[in-house]
Amino acid sequence: MDNGMIRKYAKAKQYAEERERITFKTFTVEFDGMNNPHYVSYDNGAWQCDCDYFIGRGRCSHTMALEIILDTMLAAEESSD
Repeated sequence: MDNGMIRKYAKAKQYAEERERITFKTFTVEFDGMNNPHYVSYDNGAWQCDCDYFIGRGRCSHTMALEIILDTMLAAEESSD
């Protein structure tokens, strides 16, 4: 590995430890649930999941798990003012 790549790797490790530098704005994931796979998306503070529980209640174990995993790396919800 050349010196440039070594420096980039060290910087990447530093960034990975400083999670406050990262804010997820939008993404879609396939979540392998216990019964079925589900598609979960996040767009500027708003969650969507195709599971029946989310459709009826606006939250589910899939979105809550991702909130726990991503913690402070999510964009704040947009205000509706």
